[in-house]
Amino acid sequence: METPHFDHLTAQDYEHVYEPAEDSFLLLDALEADLPFLNVLQPRLCVEIGSGSGIIITALSKQLANTSLCLATDINLKACDATRRTARHNEARVDSLRCNLADVLRKRSVDVLLFNPPYVVTSDEELQCQMFAGGSNPSTERNLVYSWAGGKDGRRVTDTLLQQLDDILSPLGVLYLLLLRENKPDEIIKRLEGLNFKAVKFMERRIPGEYLYILKVTRMPS
Repeated sequence: METPHFDHLTAQDYEHVYEPAEDSFLLLDALEADLPFLNVLQPRLCVEIGSGSGIIITALSKQLANTSLCLATDINLKACDATRRTARHNEARVDSLRCNLADVLRKRSVDVLLFNPPYVVTSDEELQCQMFAGGSNPSTERNLVYSWAGGKDGRRVTDTLLQQLDDILSPLGVLYLLLLRENKPDEIIKRLEGLNFKAVKFMERRIPGEYLYILKVTRMPS
């Protein structure tokens, strides 16, 4: 899977949007490693939540161009714009929507869900509130804390998504979720089992100062 070009993004963009880093490239590597599974799945709808620069969903769109509609969501309007620009720059077809998580999507419609969440352990005061009630929210666009601060155990946003996962994934859908060791991935796997999902550590990598995992999550066989 080819890493999309993102040289069109500038230092000014990165004042508002998360810059691609080692966690981004781990998620790309995991998707490339699982292409045989994805090609058999033939997903109709692929969604990245919190797309930031847009390189992940753009790469997947180019790989699955003949079978899939690719969407990105982000609460940050600047990130939505960056994602559209990255897709255009790489001649990929991606639609980008400003919303919280998957709130605007039809229930149980997502075949492939990608999420590199805000995972750094912080105080809840630093996290603040990631929801918005529509209209302009300039603080979200200006403040990169929303792209990395994860609150208690680095899991405030992740736990919210997992609680909604049954309403998001299609019957054969799959979630690729990036986690930090401090997010307690084994605990998350057990929680997902209680929600009737199977989760495995699909890929992991040590980088300076962090140890990262990609969880692959599917529904339990009925």
